[in-house]
Amino acid sequence: MISLRYLARVASGMSLDKLMGCVNEAHERSGKPKAMLLLDIIHCIRKFGAGYYDYLIFEFYEMDDAQRATYMTRLRNKRFDDMINDPVDAEIFDDKSRFYAHFSNYLRRGWLDLATASDEELSQFLSSREYVIAKPSEGECGKGIEKLRLADFGSVDEAMAYLRSPEQGFGVVEDLLVQHPEMSRLYPHSVNCMRMATVWWQGQAHLLYAVLKTGNHGKFVDNLENGGFACHMDLATGTVVGPGHTNTQALAEEHPMTGVRFEGFEVPFFEEACELVKSAAGVIPTVGYIGWDVAIAADGPAIIEGNHYAAYDFPQLPDRSQPRRGLAGMLADIGIRV
Repeated sequence: MISLRYLARVASGMSLDKLMGCVNEAHERSGKPKAMLLLDIIHCIRKFGAGYYDYLIFEFYEMDDAQRATYMTRLRNKRFDDMINDPVDAEIFDDKSRFYAHFSNYLRRGWLDLATASDEELSQFLSSREYVIAKPSEGECGKGIEKLRLADFGSVDEAMAYLRSPEQGFGVVEDLLVQHPEMSRLYPHSVNCMRMATVWWQGQAHLLYAVLKTGNHGKFVDNLENGGFACHMDLATGTVVGPGHTNTQALAEEHPMTGVRFEGFEVPFFEEACELVKSAAGVIPTVGYIGWDVAIAADGPAIIEGNHYAAYDFPQLPDRSQPRRGLAGMLADIGIRV
């Protein structure tokens, strides 16, 4: 049961202008009458818990109700999250230092908790590295993350002062993960991760989907919010099966900065990455639905972070070559109804 507080928050964010903007955009794309589209959006809100942005980005205007019923929507995703994820244990995934402590065997890199590390430990950590990554304890979409070159500081003490500065708000410092050369060929400026969602159900880990993300515009994070791309993957082969999607629903057949074609790109160590996240899914089984960000280093996969509120938009973005079937249908395959 979704809380009334959450429903009130959703309702407070609704806007007639935004709704009509979606109607107008759906009209431009489909040519269907605006009045019909408006009534159809209202129908999808009532029947499938779909927000008007769900209607637009998943192209519900091109589907019948049987296809729409297979999709995870905003309210369905919230209901499933509430059903399968313990809210207290889920807080571990919101705090990077706690998360790293629980999943240290899956990270493939060194790190320190800035709240508990001594000055001596931090000094030793920094003295042996050319670059480090500093992250806030809490945050999303790459916000507040900095890549630091130690030579840019006058001394190790100066770097330590910067990392410990309350104004910066850093919670952890970690090794710069060097990705596999094939992943750098796709885009060299960010660590290009896969979003891999697992479901822990009846004592077993299931891999629900994998989506390849890549950065853009020279930025060192791979989020769509920073101009990056997301691509569907075939779980059987670890191969990208469609174009790159942007957060504005634009499509790209190849990466604009490298010219590497998305469709057909093969991710190294994909089978090992699948086994890694399925193993990690059992570490905190009370949090049963997790979206893992997984990087590929030269010697294998590494977990970057886990998200207890897994994105439902990535794996449902429409590809013309793929069947119109969403996450709710995938969950039904393993016996879960949402």
